[in-house]
Amino acid sequence: QVQLVESGGGLVQAGGSLRLSCAASGLTFSSYHMAWFRQAPGKEREFVAVRWSGGSTSYADSVKGRFTISRDNAKNTVYLQMNSLKPEDTAVYYCAAGNRATLVRGNIIGDWGQGTQVTVSS
Repeated sequence: QVQLVESGGGLVQAGGSLRLSCAASGLTFSSYHMAWFRQAPGKEREFVAVRWSGGSTSYADSVKGRFTISRDNAKNTVYLQMNSLKPEDTAVYYCAAGNRATLVRGNIIGDWGQGTQVTVSS
């Protein structure tokens, strides 16, 4: 059974940085694409970034140039380095695994985890 546990969220001032982590178990981690999504209050969950199993990355336009996704296959962990944070980045952040390109549209393996709250104050 796939289990993903997010951590690293918190309260930060605008312009600050945070690094999120997601520990994965129950899957052959290196074989899966790994992504981050977020959901702000009153809004739908949205794609943030993906690290394809082959190593390349894709980002939502809203975070391009500010966020960096990386993965450590030896630790079964995916990270999201968030710099130059803005109040509009405030959301619950979730990681997800998938084996198809449609991962970026929410076609995930297993269930969503609890996520980690990121709050950016102005």
